[in-house]
Amino acid sequence: MFGPKDSKELAELRDSSNNIGKGTILDGDIQTYGNIRIEGKVVGNIKSKSKVVLSDTGSIEGNLLAQNAEIAGEVRGSVEVSEILILKPSAIIHGDIVTNKLVIESGANFNGSCQMGAVVKDITIEADPEKESREKSA
Repeated sequence: MFGPKDSKELAELRDSSNNIGKGTILDGDIQTYGNIRIEGKVVGNIKSKSKVVLSDTGSIEGNLLAQNAEIAGEVRGSVEVSEILILKPSAIIHGDIVTNKLVIESGANFNGSCQMGAVVKDITIEADPEKESREKSA
């Protein structure tokens, strides 16, 4: 819940791994400094300062913002990746893509617009997500 205090702590956070298992449904937004692997379903936005991997059994109903991403499942929302986005053969994207570099493997399905080489906004993780929602409602 609290932001990192120093570079050592930030490095530890980026090395962390998160897993949403097959059959799991998570309803809400996710913010993480570390990697995340999704094999289940996420209904909400995902923000990662590292890599997001969406397996072929996984799905996201919301926007994805990450440093790197590898997608084999289905995304219904915009995808913004600051470095490399890889779409595997089973990937289905219903939304716009903004990325620096894009790899689309044969069989991937993409419906939306795409901007490559575009500058993706800086990925910031809120120290207090409730503070952000309070500021928006004020």
